[in-house]
Amino acid sequence: MSGSPDASGEPPRRRSGLPGWRFVLAIVICAVVLSAVVRATLVDVYYIPSGSMEPLLETGDRVLVSRTDYHFGEIRRGDLVVFDGRGSFAPFNSGNSPFVDLLQQAGQWLGVAGSDTIYVKRVIGLPGDTVECCGPDGRLQVNGEPVQEDYIFDGDAPSDMEFSVQVPKDRLWLMGDHRSASADSRVLLGAPGGGMVPIERVIGRPTNIIWPLDRAAGLDRIQLGSQPADQPAEN
Repeated sequence: MSGSPDASGEPPRRRSGLPGWRFVLAIVICAVVLSAVVRATLVDVYYIPSGSMEPLLETGDRVLVSRTDYHFGEIRRGDLVVFDGRGSFAPFNSGNSPFVDLLQQAGQWLGVAGSDTIYVKRVIGLPGDTVECCGPDGRLQVNGEPVQEDYIFDGDAPSDMEFSVQVPKDRLWLMGDHRSASADSRVLLGAPGGGMVPIERVIGRPTNIIWPLDRAAGLDRIQLGSQPADQPAEN
């Protein structure tokens, strides 16, 4: 019977619970490290903080982002991309204290908060493209070809701002689907870089909505116009 004296007459010693806790702690640490490695190299989760990509993506959605798609293939016009906007859409320095930046990064990593520097937009112009607004029929034109954008938020025009830009080498022209609520390449035309985002700043391609569960779905790639023959976009 447990607790009975042994042959020497002494009661058996109880094992300390500490080794068990050490084991659990080691498992938790390994899981966190493995998760961090997977999210830094293969797939990540991004919290949608605004309605700039409605109706496809809504505020509060969590999307799964593939970090490897563009290691093996090209960025295509019409793709959704998650990118680091520092130096184009946002300043390199947030101006916050290191502690505040750390809290924001933790919230972003846990998928409960958005980021002031990470964005999701749609690729409208690839390197070498000429993007214009708008043609005689009111649609955007890419390389002189009107493009059909069925994904635009209902009631929005393709753009309320007129522009004509040529996308430089290694850059992208990006726009949100909710055009009237999206701060994108258009509003940065007069800024350094002209609203163009360096391809090297692309983090990956959203592939699925994973939360909330009632909105869980795949995010299909679409073809927007024809790819330029002279300069494919590679990441």
